[in-house]
Amino acid sequence: MSDNATAARRSAIYLLDQILGEGRLLSECLAAGALDRLGPEDRARAQRLTLETLRGLERADRLLDNHLNRTPALTVHNALRLGAVELCHGEAAHGVVNSMVEIVGRSRKHGRLKGLVNAVLRKVAAEGPEAWPKMRIPRLPEWLRDPLVMAWGKEAVAGMEQAHFAAAPLDITVKPGAEGPGQVLPTGSMRLRDAGQVSALPGYDKGDWWVQDAAAAIPVRVLAPQAGETVLDLCAAPGGKTLQLAAAGAKVAALDISDSRLERVRENLKRTGLKANVIAGDALEHQGMYDAVLLDAPCSATGTIRRHPDLPFAKDGSEFGGLIELQAQMLAHAWTLLKPGGRLVYCTCSLLPDEGEVQIEEALDQFPDMSINRDALLVTGVEESWITEEGGLRLRPDYWADLGGMDGFYVACLNKSA
Repeated sequence: MSDNATAARRSAIYLLDQILGEGRLLSECLAAGALDRLGPEDRARAQRLTLETLRGLERADRLLDNHLNRTPALTVHNALRLGAVELCHGEAAHGVVNSMVEIVGRSRKHGRLKGLVNAVLRKVAAEGPEAWPKMRIPRLPEWLRDPLVMAWGKEAVAGMEQAHFAAAPLDITVKPGAEGPGQVLPTGSMRLRDAGQVSALPGYDKGDWWVQDAAAAIPVRVLAPQAGETVLDLCAAPGGKTLQLAAAGAKVAALDISDSRLERVRENLKRTGLKANVIAGDALEHQGMYDAVLLDAPCSATGTIRRHPDLPFAKDGSEFGGLIELQAQMLAHAWTLLKPGGRLVYCTCSLLPDEGEVQIEEALDQFPDMSINRDALLVTGVEESWITEEGGLRLRPDYWADLGGMDGFYVACLNKSA
């Protein structure tokens, strides 16, 4: 087994320790330079191993529990989990076992447990690959599963968990008039399976398209920007919606509180040849008047677990109350930035009604000059059954199950009286 593979595994175990032990998101760990010492291939491998282990964590733990009298220290447990997942995905047993024994054996704190790691993983290698596919689809932690079952029912949540376990294919939005690689989805986005390195795909260098989940592309289609309109994209990073607005010919102000996150927006604007006024600033302090506003509000991101399986493990829901309050404040302020007769699209990549349906019900009660536009939701590919009682659009990971699912989103189009 190469030193590179062992280095990637060691880094993956570190990431698992951070996520499962410290409650840090994978994105935070990567931004802090957790994988900077690895080459591009090993970095990609470490991330893939981390994500695969998190998706299969419940199955890995059930297999390991058969051979452990008590739960070992977290780092050793994560080495065993990673090893179990690799073995059950068909990796050569000797390479995985030797690598994990070496990693644990080098630890000053846990080196004495390398014999345990060797014995347990050899047993998993013998029985795991056959047992793995017969085990149930891993479930969400109860803190998140319970409110989702209350909102959508057991069957829907089981479908979501299936979508989470299957992971997300790569979706792209293609510039008008350009061509993209992949299968065209009902809403017009394109989907690629086993895409490999994104920047190596045809049309990337020319700026013909950008990466954006099919569900995330729907809010701008609902907003329906017109050429020459002034449109404010609040909370713009990472920029997919900004690019959509600019591609429609709108005069876009792309605002985000994080200048470092806006760097990616600037890079994508440059690559695609599209134009927007990029502003680093606080959405609650921004001033101006616009024909249309897109508010993709900060949220729990519970709709993105297909691609971010770390979220249910790194979070426990305790900070969601603060986010819900912030969403209400942002929506109220965004309403003041909208010209009479204008329209605002509010959206969140959340599966929790408190961050979608409930927010809009409360806003409609609060603002007498606000009305909801159901007709705006009927863009190509959107099914009428997705439209909710208060007139918003509910998108869920269990939709399009035969196509590979979609992110969970809530979208509402609000009109301001002239």
